[in-house]
Amino acid sequence: MPTFVLMTKLSPEVTRDMKKRETIGREWKDEVDKRCPGIRWIDHYALLGPYDFMDVFEAPSEEVAAKVSMISLARGALQAESWTAIPYSRFVELTKEI
Repeated sequence: MPTFVLMTKLSPEVTRDMKKRETIGREWKDEVDKRCPGIRWIDHYALLGPYDFMDVFEAPSEEVAAKVSMISLARGALQAESWTAIPYSRFVELTKEI
């Protein structure tokens, strides 16, 4: 199954009350799990930088990964991008094909 990285920057409205962050995050994850069956979560990080969160997950298709970004935007993310991640060993194999 393809691996993706979701990079999320939250809107100021969502980050105003940090005490609600865990509840908001859980509600987001519950909605993604409901609307995007087949996703397998690998890891979740809070970041200090241009993005607030990074999630690593597997999804059955690019369309399902795009839905994860769209749900994030619908729930108050200012920016959400799903990037394709290629395992390094596979990347090395691809370089041998060129």
